[in-house]
Amino acid sequence: MKNTIAEAQRYIDNAKEILSTKANKEDGYYQDKKYIKLAGHAAYSGVLVALDTILASKEKGRKSVDWYKSELAKIDKKVLNYFDTTYQIFHLVMGYDGHGKAKLAQEGFEDADKLIRWVETKIIA
Repeated sequence: MKNTIAEAQRYIDNAKEILSTKANKEDGYYQDKKYIKLAGHAAYSGVLVALDTILASKEKGRKSVDWYKSELAKIDKKVLNYFDTTYQIFHLVMGYDGHGKAKLAQEGFEDADKLIRWVETKIIA
């Protein structure tokens, strides 16, 4: 399970690297939508990798965002907020819209890091 946390962090690190090396930051905004979208999808995937470590699913296939929210609401409302922030920023705003405000991306990374650390503490406990 510790390898899963490392894998989740690798996705986050890859997203940060994509933004810093390829997305062309100017005046607080990343300019290249292709790389903004790639980074958003990578970061959100990292969050899901971490959550899938501790959230058992009875369903097969892809889980919906509502399923994740429902499961987290049963466990920890603060972590639900972290998840909601990462979903909104990485999946919707960056991943689909390609919007690249650097401060917004940083907020997403901060909440993703908090969420991954939370998952790690659950694994250890």
